[in-house]
Amino acid sequence: MEGFHPSMTSPFSYTFPISDAGTSNFSTTTTGTSYSTSTPWMNSRIWSKLPQRLLDRVLAFLPPPAFFRARCVCKRWYALLFSNTFLELYLQVSPHQHWFLFFKHHKTRKSYIYKNNNNNNGSSDGCGHIGAFEGYLFDPYEMSWYRIFFALVPSGFSPASSSAGLLCWVSDEAGPKTMLLSNPLIGSLTQLPPTLRPRLFPSIGLTIRPTCIDVTVAGDDMISPYAVKNLTSESFHIDGGGFYSLWGTTASLPRLCSLESGRMVYAEGKFYCMNCSPFSVLAYDITSNTWFKIQAPMRRFLRSPNLVECKGKLLLVAAVEKSKLNVPKSLRVWSLQACGTMWVESERMPQQLYVQFAELEDGNGFECVGHGEFIVIMIRGTDKALLFDICRKRWQWIPPCPYIAHDGFELHGFAYEPRLATPVTGLLDQLALPFQSFNA
Repeated sequence: MEGFHPSMTSPFSYTFPISDAGTSNFSTTTTGTSYSTSTPWMNSRIWSKLPQRLLDRVLAFLPPPAFFRARCVCKRWYALLFSNTFLELYLQVSPHQHWFLFFKHHKTRKSYIYKNNNNNNGSSDGCGHIGAFEGYLFDPYEMSWYRIFFALVPSGFSPASSSAGLLCWVSDEAGPKTMLLSNPLIGSLTQLPPTLRPRLFPSIGLTIRPTCIDVTVAGDDMISPYAVKNLTSESFHIDGGGFYSLWGTTASLPRLCSLESGRMVYAEGKFYCMNCSPFSVLAYDITSNTWFKIQAPMRRFLRSPNLVECKGKLLLVAAVEKSKLNVPKSLRVWSLQACGTMWVESERMPQQLYVQFAELEDGNGFECVGHGEFIVIMIRGTDKALLFDICRKRWQWIPPCPYIAHDGFELHGFAYEPRLATPVTGLLDQLALPFQSFNA
C-alpha cells in the first residue's frame, strides 16, 4: 500500500509526508514470502462479504499513519473522518497510543522554554505549508518519527501543554493570556477566553477528561510593565453538567516560590510543578483550590529534576550527585506515594549506561516527559535522547529525528495521545462568547 501522498486534496492542516530519511514507515516493504489471493486466508469471495460494521471496527484499531493511508483506498474510507457513527465507534474501541509530540527550541533562549521557533517566515516545506508551524510525532512502539503541520495556528503562539489528544497554545505577548486548543490530526482549533490577570510566561496546566476541561495558569504576575512576581494562579473549568468558571477561581501561590520549568503535570486530581532554590514540588489541588509544597527526595543532591506522569502516577526523575559521600553518581526515578508526601525510589539507570549518558550530557542538564509506560529523557544541547520502558525495564537510545538538523536547536516534548475526535471541545461552543476567530 502506498503512503499518504502529500499532494492529495485534504480539508485539514495535517500531512504525513513520506521522507527519504529512511526512518519513516509510511511506505510498506514486502518480504520474500508472497501471498496469493487464491489462498483460503485471502480469498476475495470471503473478504468481500465482511460486514461493514466489523470492517469499521478493524479500521478504528489502526494507528494514525495507517488510518490516513487507508483513507486513500476509496471514497467511503476517506469519509470516515466525517462520520459520526464511525467516530463514536472509534472513541469506544480505539486503543490508547502513548506517543510524544516535539517542537524545536533554540538552546540559547532562556526566558521561556516553550517559545516557538518553527515559524518559517514565508518559506515552504515543499508540501504547500508556507510559514506553518511544524511538530514531530514520535511513536515509541515502532521507534518512528513523523512530521505534522499546524497551518491554522497564528503567529505569536507557542505550545505550552497537552492532554487527551489536544495541544494547548498560549500567546507570547505579555498581558492577559489567550489560549488555543488544537487537535493536530484533524486540524481543529478552539479558543479559550483570555485570562483575567496580565502575566509574562506563566506555567500552564491542562487536563481534559471525557466531559470536562480544566486549565490552570500560575505565576509570572506582572506587578508592573517591567517586573513580574509569582503571586497567584487562576483556573478555568467547564463540564458537561453545565457548570463553568471562566478564570473566576483564583488562589495564592506559596511564599517565595520559584516555578522551575514553566510546565505542570497532572496526576490524581492535582497539578504539580517543580520549585527551585531549594528543590521542592508545588502541588495544586483542583477540588480545594489550594497550593502546598511537597519536599523532594535527596533535594540537596539533585540535578535537573523533572516531574512526569506515567500510568496515573507522579514520578520525579533526576540525577543524583553526592560529591562528598561515597555514593556513585546516578539517574534515579522516584514515585510519589498515595499519602501525597512520601517518595519511594522505583528505578535507577544502569551504571554503565549512566557513564555513557553523563559523558554526552556533560553537565548541560536534561529534560524529561512521560506518557503511559514510557519516559523520554532529552539531553540539552544535543539531538540525543533515551527512552525508558517502565513495564519492560528497558532503556534504549532514540534514533535522531530525521526532519531536523542539529543546528542550534533542540527538541522539547509533550505527552500526546493521537485522537481522530475530541468532542469535549464542543463544550466551549456552548459558552457563546464573542471570541476572536482564528479559523482560516
